[in-house]
Amino acid sequence: MELPALSGKVIAFSLTAFPVCYTLNHLSELSHPLGVAILSAMILVLLFVAISSLAQGEISHSPLFAVFTIFSFSSLIDLFIALQEDGYGMDFMEFYTREREPYLRTAHGIFSCYWDGIVHYLLYLIMTGAIAKRKRYRSLGLYWLGSLVMSIMVFVPGNILGKYSSELRLSFLFNVPYMLIPCWAGLHLFSQDRGPTGYTATMIAEEHKKGLLQRPWDLALFIYLLLAGLFTIFRGLVVLDCPTDSCFIYVYQYEPYLRDPVAYPKVQMLVFLFYALPFFILAAYGLLWPGCTWLPDWALVFAGALGQAQFCHIGASMHPHTPYTYRTPEDVWSFLFILNLLYAVGTHLLVYRCLRWPAFFLRPPTLDQHKENKKDC
Repeated sequence: MELPALSGKVIAFSLTAFPVCYTLNHLSELSHPLGVAILSAMILVLLFVAISSLAQGEISHSPLFAVFTIFSFSSLIDLFIALQEDGYGMDFMEFYTREREPYLRTAHGIFSCYWDGIVHYLLYLIMTGAIAKRKRYRSLGLYWLGSLVMSIMVFVPGNILGKYSSELRLSFLFNVPYMLIPCWAGLHLFSQDRGPTGYTATMIAEEHKKGLLQRPWDLALFIYLLLAGLFTIFRGLVVLDCPTDSCFIYVYQYEPYLRDPVAYPKVQMLVFLFYALPFFILAAYGLLWPGCTWLPDWALVFAGALGQAQFCHIGASMHPHTPYTYRTPEDVWSFLFILNLLYAVGTHLLVYRCLRWPAFFLRPPTLDQHKENKKDC
């Protein structure tokens, strides 16, 4: 697929992260955390000015264009960090991980950087290209929203509560925009038009008459949601130090990573317990009762969230930066990998079902809408 012309400009703009990182890494002034914070703020201001001159029309059409462009720059920085920590880089980001965010050297931090530098970066390019061509990008935007929010909900509390809490720098405050922007972006994305579905009132009514047993795909997803909910409750109890034998055996023989003092895995399981579990229950309800128009949108959000979370969780539990005693044991590696993979894949299958055959989740058009459609014909 050929990228739109403006996406090419965004690529060129984001690649300036390479010389910027190289230059900043060789400035002795960065030995002080305050210098890092000041220079980071200056770079953000310059980025905003550059983007404003690059695409004024696109920003007026969709303000998220500026957000995606700036974030594409930071995504490549995260990719440089991950490659450097795995021994593939050239120490371009040594100053960043040493003076600004040393917790990015953890296994969870590395895989968060990989996800941001690959998945988020590709999403930014596709969405900026869609904005340039005045095409819809709502679905991709909701997936990105869930992924980014999940990353923040685990990473920020994990830094504060974990063993790296004593190494927080002044530049940690630069995470504040990452916590505020998703709120505004979410309102903007949810307010966008979903677009035409192509289903008539008769087609929607026929789909609504089908029970769960007449929809094998939905039945399989319903079973997945129930099992995922039970697994979420179980792992939540594990990190809450449930004294039962099953929890003790699981945390020591299957997922010792849940005991890692970096706190990311514990925070991750609690986020699943308090946010993913209610979604699983509501999604199961949405598969039982027709007309739940909210399900396709929120399925996208949680698919992005669980995709990011499980990618980081699986990778970090097996990475060399995780102490050996907390890594997944080799004899259960395959089992845990498949189990955690299915936990994330199920939400993506739910998204596919909701977007591919959405009639069950639509509401029949009202009488006024029906008359308007006849006039249009």
